[in-house]
Amino acid sequence: MKDVAHAAEVSTQTVSRVINNVSYVSAETRQRVESVIEKLGYRPSTLARSLSQQRSYTLGIVFFGLKHIGPSRTLNGIADAAEKLDYMLLMKELDEHYDVENVKDVIDSLLSRQVDGIIWAAPEIGESHAWLRKHIDSIPVPIVFSAMEPREGIPSVTTDNYQGAVLAVQHLLDNGRKKIAHLSGPLEWWEATERKRGWRDTLEKMGLDAPEQHCAEGNWSAKSGESAFLQLLETCPDMDAIFVSNDQMALSILREAHKRKINIPEQLAVVGFDNIPESAHFFPSLTTISQDLQLIGETAVKVIIEMIQARQENLPLITQFSFVAPTLIIRESSESIN
Repeated sequence: MKDVAHAAEVSTQTVSRVINNVSYVSAETRQRVESVIEKLGYRPSTLARSLSQQRSYTLGIVFFGLKHIGPSRTLNGIADAAEKLDYMLLMKELDEHYDVENVKDVIDSLLSRQVDGIIWAAPEIGESHAWLRKHIDSIPVPIVFSAMEPREGIPSVTTDNYQGAVLAVQHLLDNGRKKIAHLSGPLEWWEATERKRGWRDTLEKMGLDAPEQHCAEGNWSAKSGESAFLQLLETCPDMDAIFVSNDQMALSILREAHKRKINIPEQLAVVGFDNIPESAHFFPSLTTISQDLQLIGETAVKVIIEMIQARQENLPLITQFSFVAPTLIIRESSESIN
């Protein structure tokens, strides 16, 4: 950096500002410094920067279930944002049976590798976050959750799953549907319980029944959606609509209904959740709730870096939780019967 500064006839601080793309450098100076950098073949040393700033510029990412649409799209958002902000990612994947000991081991492993902060992108399944909630104040780096029930004092970024369910069920009601069933995800997942709660509350607010026999449970897979739909045909044979907790399970309903000559949407309206890219190309095209999981991942990175900087500058850490609002995407599978 000193060589570049000498050749460009500027200070090393100016070279640093050019490298870090700080705005208050004149266009002429920036061009001159960049020309010298290219001529000398200078490459900033990440290790030197880490030592001088006492930061590793590495984020620990804990995730689970990349076979599911949601976690994989959130991870994409995290990776894109980290790349733009010049952070490396150290990723740890949990298996479906993870418990308190797994959680503690993962945290210790990440801390031993000097991560600056942790994004916990694994879903809140049962009491899987209990240890983290209890010990979060003793973890020496900031931690942000991207999939958990918002709680006071714990920073998190997540979709408003409850509101998404309300949008879906209200849309069906507005289109004249009266007997709306629900196919939930695995109810040990917080997201699934929130979507089921939104389904029930919206129906009951309108004075309609939402009994348990009008609800079946899947595991997010299309295969589970098929068996759950067959169960609903037995327990709720007069349903005229169904709100499905994700698009993958909804796909199997479209297929099974076609096999049984149940016309969609005339006899049965279907609304999914996720707005996976393929949903617009199902037959009929699927009405769904869009959740911006890319944005959730990007926002989680932004929040954790703000917390890292605040801690390094001895500023108070402001913990916050934020909901990302979902939107309703109306397509052929839920056309009005009015």
